[in-house]
Amino acid sequence: MTSIGIIGSAGRMGQALAVAADDAGYSVAGGIDQGGDPIALAKTSDVLIDFSSPKALVGNLGAAVVAGRPILIGTTGLDADHHRSIDDAANHVAVLQTGNTSLGVTLLARLVQEAAARLGNDWDIEIVEMHHRMKVDAPSGTALLLGEAAARGRGIKLADHSERGRDGHTGARAPGAIGFAALRGGTVAGDHRVIFAADNERIELVHRAENRAIFAKGAVRAADWLTRQPAGRYTMDQVLGL
Repeated sequence: MTSIGIIGSAGRMGQALAVAADDAGYSVAGGIDQGGDPIALAKTSDVLIDFSSPKALVGNLGAAVVAGRPILIGTTGLDADHHRSIDDAANHVAVLQTGNTSLGVTLLARLVQEAAARLGNDWDIEIVEMHHRMKVDAPSGTALLLGEAAARGRGIKLADHSERGRDGHTGARAPGAIGFAALRGGTVAGDHRVIFAADNERIELVHRAENRAIFAKGAVRAADWLTRQPAGRYTMDQVLGL
């Protein structure tokens, strides 16, 4: 039986992870929150799942490396330095980092990549996301994941073609841009819509999360998969065999 250590156990996702692990027949080795000891948790777990905060990421990665345990990172709002730390840790243990652990979103990202690859640059791409009023980062990690998928399909870098926060007299839309819009309100678990718009026609790919449990279920499945992988950096695509 896979034993899972939960970092950020008191948060909404941490609580959902404990329920999902129990439902799937896994054991929860324990959980920590701010001020807890990630190394002690790692040593008593087969795998770590981290849905805490960006500022705790480096320490949590270090704990996984010291204990020789794989780690799944679902924390969003990461920057380039965080990703370099993830790359470093992946030289020693298996690491899966994703902006969304939903299996449905994982498949959606693949569809977005395929659509972007097959449609020409005269199709504009816009990504619209909505989350609960308490979410602190924007665009969401999932929106960025979908943007990266679209950029891969076009063979470009998202950072060079991203348009965010339009306000005032912005001028015409830049050719080849991938636009983002973030909405916040209520208790929305997560809605994402990718729009491919051309002259006189439009394609929309949509995913709506009705409950946070879908993210926990996907994370638990991915964490179990991660325990059987060698050191390296992995994605949710690989969990599904895409």
